[in-house]
Amino acid sequence: MEGTPLFSDFEASRVSKISTEIETELQQLQQHNDRYKNLDRSVLLAILAAQRCVGRTTFQPEQFGVNIGSSRGATSLFEQYHSYFQQYGKVSPFTSPTTTLGNISSWVAQDLGAEGIQIDHSVTCSTAMHAMLNGIAWLQAGMANTFLAGGSEAAITPFTLAQMKALKLYTTSSNKFACESMRFQKGKNTMVLGEGAAVVLLEKGISERTQAVIAGYGFASETLEHNSSISENAVCFQKSMRRALANAKVQTVDAVVMHAPGTVKGDVAEKKAIDIVFGKQLPLLTSNKWLVGHTFATSGMLSVEMAILMLQKNKFIENPFYANARHLPEELKTVLVNAVGFGGNAVSIILRKP
Repeated sequence: MEGTPLFSDFEASRVSKISTEIETELQQLQQHNDRYKNLDRSVLLAILAAQRCVGRTTFQPEQFGVNIGSSRGATSLFEQYHSYFQQYGKVSPFTSPTTTLGNISSWVAQDLGAEGIQIDHSVTCSTAMHAMLNGIAWLQAGMANTFLAGGSEAAITPFTLAQMKALKLYTTSSNKFACESMRFQKGKNTMVLGEGAAVVLLEKGISERTQAVIAGYGFASETLEHNSSISENAVCFQKSMRRALANAKVQTVDAVVMHAPGTVKGDVAEKKAIDIVFGKQLPLLTSNKWLVGHTFATSGMLSVEMAILMLQKNKFIENPFYANARHLPEELKTVLVNAVGFGGNAVSIILRKP
């Protein structure tokens, strides 16, 4: 339950890449299926994550929905094709079908044999959490009885890295703790770019395979003051958290997994929103981006995974940059997860033990 950041160097900057073990599995996935040879890395990561999640679970194909979104989509492949076009004035016939944003969920569904709704979308860094909201809606409407929701991001490219640096959000540190997520007194931005895919399998009711229950959910947006930031007191988070608490019919939770991307304004604004909403009933606070970097669309789902692990193990995962004032309760029962992206689109989901 403890960890050390596995950051490495790329283009003279710190990034968080997938492990060599997963890299090998991706290569095997492409080698064993000719149809996968021309797919973008984001699609392959999603297929692999879905395989691991669903496993041998039985389901009705026509009642199985898939919504796996991405902030950047097929970034790597698109950049390759565009570079080729600039050099030679022509492109491969695979260019359009393999770089469309609708490429992820359809391939995942085909790989699993699912025949229900297949949705792709981008709500930037809250994409995976919005996919969970879509899954909840489809299940409640009776339009699916099983729903795979998540996000996939493979945006460690020179062009994406340059965009983050142009926004002056990126870390300049070269040490292993390059992302100072939740170090609220920091004087400069410390975001680290990561990659990965993460999904959850949603069903109505509780069964022997239930790992956590969605107790409440909320979502909100706010009027933009800047294209790349939220308001000083993160009004969107205040609204989404209050709505999640009201939906769950609770006044507080045991812990919060913050979005906290490692930026000065973003981290502090979210903390202010939490202080305003919870007041003296402040939960334990933590985050995971100091470990895995910012995986954009996938980030919210990785936070959900962290929340589920803490509930299952009944152990709170501390953030090394923040000292909680309260002690761990005898039993962790509820964890709230936050995510937000460019545009001020916030989602808050409360998880509890089955």
